[in-house]
Amino acid sequence: MKKLILCSTALIVATSLFAADAKEEVGAAAKKLGEQANYSWTTTVVVPEGSPFRPGPTEGKVEKDGTMHVKSTRGDTTTEVVKKGDKTAFTNRDGEWQSLAEAESQDGGGGGRFRGAMVRNMQTPAQQATNIIAGVKEFKKDGEAFAGDLTEDAAKRLMQFRGGRGGGAGGGEGPTISDAKGSAKFWIKDGVLSKFEFKVSGKMEFNGNQMDQDRTTTVEIKDVGKTKVEVPEAAKAKLS
Repeated sequence: MKKLILCSTALIVATSLFAADAKEEVGAAAKKLGEQANYSWTTTVVVPEGSPFRPGPTEGKVEKDGTMHVKSTRGDTTTEVVKKGDKTAFTNRDGEWQSLAEAESQDGGGGGRFRGAMVRNMQTPAQQATNIIAGVKEFKKDGEAFAGDLTEDAAKRLMQFRGGRGGGAGGGEGPTISDAKGSAKFWIKDGVLSKFEFKVSGKMEFNGNQMDQDRTTTVEIKDVGKTKVEVPEAAKAKLS
């Protein structure tokens, strides 16, 4: 009996140590990604058939100084975002560049304030992964990946409109989230984060409408050290 108890205790301790070491390893890989001179990435989001919101792919590039250029598609609309330091510019529905200040000063027209809120807290994959890792309860090995379930609070943040950082799209109260749950996976190559995926589901109530949420987001890192961010001239004018 004592031997069985000792074996069980040893197994629990070993599992806990592995989980702690795995979290540290994944966190270090995300940190190392952020230290690279530059890289590109592709983000894809999968939602159930019939979902009213079906995001297209997002392509992004970032350099170590923080200059970032992101292109995302939703339906027939493509939005470009450029961030440099504390300056942000992005395209409106007509494809015209505007600064974040210009967008947030609008009362409606083209959803400028909503789109402005969406890009304000846009993060690089390294930043996003670091935040997600902090919300994983416990890591385990899943094939070549490290995986774990998310805390309820972490799942809620990832279901919010503003990049998982809470708050409403217009700067007021955000949607009400319930029954939130999720999981995340991370892949590492040569000590650097190369891919991550997170799944979230739950219920969201916004403006009196309740919607079931169920989506899987995959971020794949590429061209590390081979990426150059080229800022469009019209965007540069809005960043000055």
